[in-house]
Amino acid sequence: MSRSALVGNVTAMLEDAGFVVSDRCAIRPKSFDVAARRGEDVLLVKILGNIDAFDAQTGAEMRRLGEYLGATPIVIGLRTRDEELKPGVTYFRHGVPVLSPDTALDLFVEEVSPLIYAAPGGLYVNIDSEVLEDAREDRDWSLGQLANELGVSRRTVSKYEDGMDASVEVAAELEDLFDAPLTAPVDVLEGTDDVRDDEPTPEDPDVDPADEQIVTVLTRVGFDVHPTARAPFKTVSENERREEEMLTGHSDLTKTAEKRARIMSSVGKVTRTRSVYVVDDASRDSVEDTAILERDEMANIDAADELRDLILERADPDEHPA
Repeated sequence: MSRSALVGNVTAMLEDAGFVVSDRCAIRPKSFDVAARRGEDVLLVKILGNIDAFDAQTGAEMRRLGEYLGATPIVIGLRTRDEELKPGVTYFRHGVPVLSPDTALDLFVEEVSPLIYAAPGGLYVNIDSEVLEDAREDRDWSLGQLANELGVSRRTVSKYEDGMDASVEVAAELEDLFDAPLTAPVDVLEGTDDVRDDEPTPEDPDVDPADEQIVTVLTRVGFDVHPTARAPFKTVSENERREEEMLTGHSDLTKTAEKRARIMSSVGKVTRTRSVYVVDDASRDSVEDTAILERDEMANIDAADELRDLILERADPDEHPA
């Protein structure tokens, strides 16, 4: 299957699951392919045939964007260099959860979360520690008795009851012993930090020198500004209360810039984020819902409300995020 066909299939699946999906970010460099929203769940989705092409820099960018836009970064792919991705398994690459299309279909359409996750050493499941302890005590078994049944140490059983996850084989043996479900699903949208290394959000890249004046203005009027490295926009900015986010682009107003501005508009609608593109000489007020501002106008802005009003004035009032 071509990558273009795969992107189309995944987009159609998300739409069938009730997501509003952005236009494809068909411009390089790009850290994600589409943004999607269903209710309060927001996804930034990278779609790959071979997930080995997903590198550390892209993973770091997706995790940063997820933090700033209140979104879950996720990769949907078909295979690694060595094997097809298994259905029902959550993988991880550079801190980002990875699903096969079948697993994504189960999760988003059928609302069945995966039970298994891949980690160094094999496949693992979340053991519901309280259910396990209750089952053992109902059987009137000691930690040592259960350890003997499993062929592990008493200390290992104690760790399971303290919340340590188990291999698929051990989990299956436990469920056979107690004739009861003891595993908990992997919460891809909320709880993946529990089953991967809990790493801090990667640091922002340096500001492009060409964008320093714009970053200075945004900072002056009260925004925290986060530069990007592989997004179709140059920065994500948050106001002091983190109640409002804004996507910013900057370049000459070329055909490529117009394409970026359209993508920013589409992503902004999904993530409920305003967007503005700064140019030296503006020949129009907006590209779809991305407001176009001249550099000199931007330099003269003194307050966040002034910038917000100018964006709303330029953008389509029927299209901007509420």
